[in-house]
Amino acid sequence: MNITTYTPDYNGPVAIVYKKGDNLSISETLQNRLDAYAAKFEESWMELQDGSTTVWAFQLTKELEANERAEKMRLAGNSLAGKVNGLGLDRVKLEGPFQAEVSEGAVLGNYQFLKFFSDAHKRRNSLVQIQVEDENAEDIQRIKNSTLGTLLARDLVNRPVIDLTATKLAEEAKAAGKRHGFSVEVLEKKQIESLKMGGLLGVNYGSVEPPTFTIMEYKGEGASNQQPVVLVGKGVVYDTGGLSLKPSNFMDTMKSDMGGAAAVIGTMSAIAEAKLPIHVVGLVPATDNRPGKNAVTPGDVITISDGTTVEVLNTDAEGRLILSDALVYAKRYNPELVIDLATLTGAAARAIGRYAIVGMGNAPKEKMEALQTSGFKTRERVVEFPFWDEYKDLLKSPIADLKNIGGPEAGAITAGKFLEHFTDYPYIHLDIAGPAHLGKRVGYQVEGGTGIGVRLLYDFLSNY
Repeated sequence: MNITTYTPDYNGPVAIVYKKGDNLSISETLQNRLDAYAAKFEESWMELQDGSTTVWAFQLTKELEANERAEKMRLAGNSLAGKVNGLGLDRVKLEGPFQAEVSEGAVLGNYQFLKFFSDAHKRRNSLVQIQVEDENAEDIQRIKNSTLGTLLARDLVNRPVIDLTATKLAEEAKAAGKRHGFSVEVLEKKQIESLKMGGLLGVNYGSVEPPTFTIMEYKGEGASNQQPVVLVGKGVVYDTGGLSLKPSNFMDTMKSDMGGAAAVIGTMSAIAEAKLPIHVVGLVPATDNRPGKNAVTPGDVITISDGTTVEVLNTDAEGRLILSDALVYAKRYNPELVIDLATLTGAAARAIGRYAIVGMGNAPKEKMEALQTSGFKTRERVVEFPFWDEYKDLLKSPIADLKNIGGPEAGAITAGKFLEHFTDYPYIHLDIAGPAHLGKRVGYQVEGGTGIGVRLLYDFLSNY
C-alpha cells in the first residue's frame, strides 16, 4: 500500500472524516448535504455525489477521549478499504483532520497473505494507494513506518514452518536489516554450542533443523540512550509441544509461536526506517520444538548459559527455555531496559482473552506506565499482572535450581518469574499469546498473524 501526497491528475473517490463544526475544504452545497444526511448515517460512511465525484463522508457525532477517537478512525479506515475494494477501485483520496488514523486502519485492514494461493492475482485487493494532504507530515510518517513493521511481522507469522525454518527466519532478519538499515549477525549451531546455550539447544534436540540466534542492532544518530534498549523475541517457528505433545487441534496454529520474534524484527525495521534517535538491540533465539528421537524428555535437567540448571517437567513449556539464554546474552550490553515478547502461555490468553497483552516485570514504574500509555494510543493494550516474589517458590525443584513449570495456578506469572531469574537489569515481560494470532477477523486485525507488539513498541521507543 502506497500513501502519497495528492496528485493533480486524481479523479477517483474522496473520503472525508470530520467532527461536526469542522471547517472543510468543500463546496457549500456539499457541506449542506453532509449536514442534512449526518444524523441518518450516525458515525458510519454515507455516500454522496459531488458532480462526477463520489464522496464518502464519516461524521464523528460523539465527544470521545483522544485514544478512543483514534481507534474509531482506524476502524473507519478499515471499512473504507472494504468499500474501495468492493468497487474494484485502486485508490482513494482522504480529506479532513484524521487522515493519519484513517490511513492506518485502511493499510492494516487491507492486508492479505496470498503467498500460497495459485490464483493470488485474482484474490488481490484492488486498493493500492491512499492520497493524503502531505505524505511527509509527522503523523503520516509515523503510520507508514509502524505499519511497515507490522505487515512484515504478519507475513512472518503467517508462513508455515515448511517455508520458515529457524534458518530462514534468520535470513529474513538479514534481509530486513539490509532494506531498512540495521546490522544483523546470525549465530549458527556451533557458535550456539560454544556459548553453552542449553535452553535453546535443549529445545532443538528433537528437531532435524538447526537452531539460530539472531542479533540485530540499530543505533540512530544522536541516540538519546547511552545504554541500549534490548528487545528479545521468542522464535519457536513451530511447536508440537515436544514429547509433552499438544492435542492435534492445538497444533493447527503453532506456526505462530514465533510471534514475538516477528514483532522484534518488525520493530527493528520500523525504527530503522524512521531513523529514530535511539539505540536498540534485538535478540531472536529460534528453533522448532519436535518430539524427535533425541528430544528432551520430561524429567531431564538442562543447563542454561549462565550455569542455571533447569528440571524440564513439561517440554511444551519450551519458550521460556530458549528465552532464558537470550536474556543471559542481553547482559553483555549492560542494557538500560530489556523487553521480551513471547507467545508464552495459554494462561495469559485465558486470563484476558485476545484483546490485550499481559505485561509484568521489575522495571521502574515509569517504564511500564509509558508502555501502557503507548498501548492505549495504539490499541495494543498492556494489562499489568502482579510480579511478587512469592511466585518464585512455585518454581523450586528438588533436583535442580529451577523447574520449568510452576503448577496449575498463575501460569502466566510463574513463566515471567522464571524468566526474571536470568536478568540483572530493568526488565519487562510481554506475553502476547492471546492477540498474536486470530482465528477470525476483528476490525483491521485480520485473520491470522496480527503483528501485535510492533505498533506498541514503535510508539514507546519514539517517545523514549
